[in-house]
Amino acid sequence: MARKGILSTQIPQKADAKPQVKPRMMPQGAVGALQSSLSRLQENAVQDIDPTLIDEAGLEDRLGLDWTAQRQLEDSIRTYGQQVPVLLRPNPARPGRYEIVYGRRRLIALKAIGQPVKAMIRQLDDQALVMAQGQENTARQDLSFIEKANFAAQLQEAGYDRQTIAAALSMDLPMVSRMLKVGTAFKTEFLRKIGSAPSIGRERWMLLVKCFEEDPSARTRARTATAQLEFSSLSSDDRFETVLARAQGGPAPSPAPSDSVKRQVIAEDGQTLAEVKATRRGTAVTFPAREDEGFATWIAENADDLVQELHARWQQGRAED
Repeated sequence: MARKGILSTQIPQKADAKPQVKPRMMPQGAVGALQSSLSRLQENAVQDIDPTLIDEAGLEDRLGLDWTAQRQLEDSIRTYGQQVPVLLRPNPARPGRYEIVYGRRRLIALKAIGQPVKAMIRQLDDQALVMAQGQENTARQDLSFIEKANFAAQLQEAGYDRQTIAAALSMDLPMVSRMLKVGTAFKTEFLRKIGSAPSIGRERWMLLVKCFEEDPSARTRARTATAQLEFSSLSSDDRFETVLARAQGGPAPSPAPSDSVKRQVIAEDGQTLAEVKATRRGTAVTFPAREDEGFATWIAENADDLVQELHARWQQGRAED
């Protein structure tokens, strides 16, 4: 019988020994799929996070807060709880902490009332962060034209190309060019002094851009207007009109009558449900068109019942007083 080599790895077994059964291993592809599924479940799970562990990140998407609307949001969360989670990512520079992707107003409100933040946590790089922030902004109804234009300008300044900016804001390239024409004309610090100017559209902002381009001293006059003591007491729309008038070399326009009251009804997720404007001539309630939900259409179809119900509640409140 031929001798086996001394380097042979085969070990002789006894005749009655049972053959060893190798443990079955899960196929590598199945392991990867399982890990991916678990990761997705974890990312979609809503967790309670201490708000003191959440840091700022991304780009500035709001030119100041409407504190009246912010207090309404706080009251809503106190009454009904936080209905819509915010999105966070782990802070890459500070283990154990997080960075806010979107939901800043909810975060501020929850910090103010001392409640934990309901959040989804996802692993995002810097580009994925601004993409998520930009797409969330596009879906919101309460960001003004200049806030979106300023956000586009910040994306460009951060080095993102126009195709990426268009994808982040869900816009075509011509619209991105128009946004950047306005957004890059003003420094964010200057825009903060004016605020969101919710009723001021592209044409009025372009008029201010043109004024700055044609008259070198117009920018100086505009900055001087923002430094006046009475400037901060004006509404954001009136602040814009004051800046435009001064940039054009004229006097500041008269502000809206002091007896007019304008406020927004804000949903818990930060969207504007309605705008209420009361003047001497009457009260107007405007519902922004929201094609994705059809809320404005539903209001119009049920206006009779809704107004009668509100009127009955008002009469009951008067009787109880």
